[in-house]
Amino acid sequence: MKHKVIIIGSGPAGLTAAIYSARANLKPLVFEGSQPGGQLTITTDVENYPGFPNGIMGPEMMDDFRKQAQKFGAECLFQTVDKVDLTKQPFTVWANKEKYFSDTIIISTGASAKLLGLESEKKLMGNGVSACATCDGFFFKDKKVVVVGGGDSAMEEATFLTKFASEVVIIHRREEFRASKIMLQRAMENSKISIKYNTIVKDILGTEKNGVEFIEIENVLTNGISQLKCDGVFMAIGHTPNTKLFNGKLNLDSKGYIITKPGSSYTNIEGVFACGDVQDSIYKQAVTAAGSGCMAAIDAERWLET
Repeated sequence: MKHKVIIIGSGPAGLTAAIYSARANLKPLVFEGSQPGGQLTITTDVENYPGFPNGIMGPEMMDDFRKQAQKFGAECLFQTVDKVDLTKQPFTVWANKEKYFSDTIIISTGASAKLLGLESEKKLMGNGVSACATCDGFFFKDKKVVVVGGGDSAMEEATFLTKFASEVVIIHRREEFRASKIMLQRAMENSKISIKYNTIVKDILGTEKNGVEFIEIENVLTNGISQLKCDGVFMAIGHTPNTKLFNGKLNLDSKGYIITKPGSSYTNIEGVFACGDVQDSIYKQAVTAAGSGCMAAIDAERWLET
């Protein structure tokens, strides 16, 4: 069976695209992937999305997005897309050994925050461990937090966190930083920020109930292990866009993000659109992702009409 719109990914971008295309009577088919709801499902409280003065839990919010899309006729499949053929119309999508055809494809596969890979990091994600200072900084008023990383995003997150936290410690595994001089200087001149060089995080200790209590760190030069008391740990070691599926098929930038035409969601292939964090390496917010999901649905609808 051929569809008018297939949406790959089910975060704020994908589900907003589903709401808009469903309301345009295009009966979109959404492949939800291995993490339905996207990155918001690993955040506890969302306090910066307009319209929720008391905040809302990330998973609950994404559940509402999904229900809204389904209410207007979107079909959501809890399946991961294994392969796509974008060389000819209609496009072909393979999922769970089944073949699906579509006139247009909206890609909203998002990006994944790079993590250290610790068991404790997974366990405490959303309970003291975060990969987004803009999302969670507010919860650490007058508390001591740690930022892991050495690039621009680490300096930016650390500087941003000083608006709330009483103390910010940057943990960096080397002596030199990848961060630009201006970002580094800004962080170093901030009296609330200190830096631990040549240091890695070995473990994060705490409970889901009480959050993070301290971290175990190792000096890579001396192999000395010590503990550092803190209330929160922010991972700022970058994001990886989920574009493996489109390697060699779509124009990607040097970091692997899908390139879209300025001011639109058009990719280099007619009828294929991209929205959300998979093409946005700058803002990475639920509200900007949702906005670009709306753009993709409108672009797809207009493209189908012509």
